[in-house]
Amino acid sequence: MTPAPTVSVLIVDDSELVRTGLKTLLDLHAETKGARIKVVGEGHSVATALSEAARLKPDVVLLDIRLPDGSGLSACRQILAEGVETKILVLTSVIDDTLVYDAMSNGAHGYLLKEINAQGLCEAIVDVAHGKFILDPALTSRVLNLIRNSANPVSEQGRISILSSQERRVLALVAEGKTNKEVAEQMGLSDKTVKNYLSNVFEKLKITRRSQAAVIYLEQNRPRP
Repeated sequence: MTPAPTVSVLIVDDSELVRTGLKTLLDLHAETKGARIKVVGEGHSVATALSEAARLKPDVVLLDIRLPDGSGLSACRQILAEGVETKILVLTSVIDDTLVYDAMSNGAHGYLLKEINAQGLCEAIVDVAHGKFILDPALTSRVLNLIRNSANPVSEQGRISILSSQERRVLALVAEGKTNKEVAEQMGLSDKTVKNYLSNVFEKLKITRRSQAAVIYLEQNRPRP
């Protein structure tokens, strides 16, 4: 039998108790959605998040927003700036509309609240590792309200009418959290073709992140009064 693929995780939280609890939880629910979750390291600050992410190159960084030497968003931005394949999944107790939007704009693949149950967290980690975008359902409407009332001209740079019909289909599927491979299978295209379509979408919309694409699509397709 082929062993389940491993998803390596770096936990970053300023509380040792929380880190220990998360590691224990992930160890107990290691086998999830055909993958095995393995905690490979811990960090308690922005500095340790950066050093451990560079050293371990984990598939997923489980990252809190509030850290003693700065914001987790700074760590998110700097980790992703290194060009590694690591995905960032924010796990926090902070419900702040602006922070959620900023996390997504800085390239985080997900934003979850610590109230999530064990199975839901493990599934989210595997999904994020596979390139999917995850947003806590309790936060979706709040983020859309922020976009709706924001002075940030997301809607100006994100007019999806400039996209071709195929590009809009790719964008819609990305906004649903599908990976390039899943988009290719659903549209009957090759992975390379989907990647090219997505590159065109990013260029036309002046964005660099799948999370930004998801926000733009949701904002452009929200019900109008």
